Amino acid sequence: LANAPDDNGRSSRVKQAEDYSHRFRLAYGMAALAVGALTAGWAIVFAFMQAWSLVVMDGAVVTVAFVSFLLARRHQFSAALLFSQISFFVITVVFCLLFDVPSEAAPRVSHLFLLVLALLGYINYRRESSALQLVIVGLCLAAFVVFASTNAALPFAEPIADHFRLYGSWVNTIIAVAMLCGGVYAMQREFARDLDQVREIKAALTNREFELFYQPQVDETGGLTGAEVLLRWKRPGGGYVSPAEFIPIAEQAGLMPRIGDWVLTQACKTLAAWQQEEATRGLKIAVNVSVDQFMEANFVDAVLNRIRTLELDPTLLKLELTESMMATDVATIVEKMRALRAAGITISLDDFGTGYSSLSHLRQLPIHEIKIDRSFVQDAPGNKRNRLLLKSIFDIANMLELSVVAEGIETKEQLLLLKSFGCTA
Repeated sequence: LANAPDDNGRSSRVKQAEDYSHRFRLAYGMAALAVGALTAGWAIVFAFMQAWSLVVMDGAVVTVAFVSFLLARRHQFSAALLFSQISFFVITVVFCLLFDVPSEAAPRVSHLFLLVLALLGYINYRRESSALQLVIVGLCLAAFVVFASTNAALPFAEPIADHFRLYGSWVNTIIAVAMLCGGVYAMQREFARDLDQVREIKAALTNREFELFYQPQVDETGGLTGAEVLLRWKRPGGGYVSPAEFIPIAEQAGLMPRIGDWVLTQACKTLAAWQQEEATRGLKIAVNVSVDQFMEANFVDAVLNRIRTLELDPTLLKLELTESMMATDVATIVEKMRALRAAGITISLDDFGTGYSSLSHLRQLPIHEIKIDRSFVQDAPGNKRNRLLLKSIFDIANMLELSVVAEGIETKEQLLLLKSFGCTA
């Protein structure tokens, strides 16, 4: 359990991106090699024609394709995509303005590859959302519209001879359409897979296939203080499915409020049962809350109603909220946190140091504790910078009178180091 994702999918987006990148990287590497080989062939043809400016352009394409392939092989996939997208965009625009100038005999066709780049940008945006990808998609589409609607060219353009461009137009159009079809097919496969998983997740909720595990939380002496709820999906006749595999799909489908509501309900029932036993009466239960669930209009009322109905001690319920919430409406989040805190519920800021919060957010958020992400803990004993960061986090927490919980402590060295900083949980 210590090595499993210890929430309703905190690290799920990262895991999904890695899995998606692996498949995408293979396809991208092969496409880069194909583009490089094809362009190298054109470069040889242009060399025989002594069209050296075109040879230079093709050489640039081959170089970009080769560098992109190497970056992808070295698992620098995001860098490879951005490098190739920006480079190919510039090369295509320059080629259209200098060489692929339309005439009555032959149309311009190189701008069709801008649609391929736009599609690639959208696929990458689904893999890893970023504003830069949207900008690239927008530029590609805008440039396509301009080149498709006008005869735009530079004053010093050197158009390729019409008789040669007639053949090239057929070849480039076929290649561009084939690449678009390949991209659409890949997207269709992904969408179909996601839709199947959405149906399975909905069925899992109906058929009660979800289960909760409870990961112990302990103090510096090893004494049990409570537990954190872990969500798992047990397929009929199969093993357990990690949240990293199904939470991203549930988030995209808007199912997290339903799933989170079920998790919170079951956790509260468990807490009610614990209150009836002497050995577990004082233990806390920590429940992760997704952004979509927390931002539901009736979330606070729903939590307080459960507490009243089950006659729970609200101080034993801990709600863990991730830093990613800070990217939404901070004012609304603070208002809801204050209402929950006023009722006695403990509010914890999860994965501290990896998300969107700043010191100003930390100062205004009505939270009780912060949880240090395991990434800070893992290398701390042998990494001076990580040790200094950890020490700074504890200093800040002490000044703000916040408790600190450390995740991912797996060695004696890590434990002793955190104890030296004053870590008690």
